[in-house]
Amino acid sequence: MPVLLLRGKPIGTVKGVLFDKDGTLSNSEGHLFHLAQLRVKEATRLLTNHGKSSHEIRELQELLSAAYGLSNEGISPNGTIAIGSRENNMISTATVLCLLGETWPKALELSRQIFQIVDELDGGVAGSTKKRILLPGVPNTLQSLHKRNVICAVISNDSRLGIQSFLSQNDLRDMVCTFWSADDYPSKPDPAAVQELCKTLRLLPSECALIGDADSDLQMARQSGVGITLGYTGGWSKKPHLTQHQHLVHDWNELTIQ
Repeated sequence: MPVLLLRGKPIGTVKGVLFDKDGTLSNSEGHLFHLAQLRVKEATRLLTNHGKSSHEIRELQELLSAAYGLSNEGISPNGTIAIGSRENNMISTATVLCLLGETWPKALELSRQIFQIVDELDGGVAGSTKKRILLPGVPNTLQSLHKRNVICAVISNDSRLGIQSFLSQNDLRDMVCTFWSADDYPSKPDPAAVQELCKTLRLLPSECALIGDADSDLQMARQSGVGITLGYTGGWSKKPHLTQHQHLVHDWNELTIQ
């Protein structure tokens, strides 16, 4: 069975590797930062039109920025926009609107309006068809795994369309055999998502490694029985704070297979 090496040292055998997408395979920080800014801007416009005071608008902007993980330094890899699904982010937005006095039904309605308008501005559902650039070293890693007949799959909170576009645009369909998206049930971070994905791969979770950039990914992997859990820190300007990993990968060149 192929052996996975980290910085030249064996860390275990694998038949499959499950990858998170945004911040792990894909350089998504710029797009997600822009997306969050657009949502804050559209929320500001809608609530201004609904008669909110300048004080309430400032509070809205501060709360939404905090929820999404926006700051003067950029985007937090531990924030909702970086880790959560579209639905998670919509719920976060509605919760902020509730804090500003909206009823829950109205807050949900406004959130859907905000997301729909931003989708149109951003070119499709959250810009899902826009090209996401691979992080340095990803092609070599995937090619090495493919040559050793290690099965590779993606598990992400992106939509099915977003993942399909990402794989096609980066010519990864020969190396990544399938994926599990936010549109699949259950979606991550439910451990059953990993187990269901492994069933489609005809592998046991214990025969796989999972690589992600969030503790929610790594905890999910451990709870599902994945054999090797690797935290990846090289996908963001501000490195994510991870605690649930067995091993940390800072650069894709550190990971090899033999």
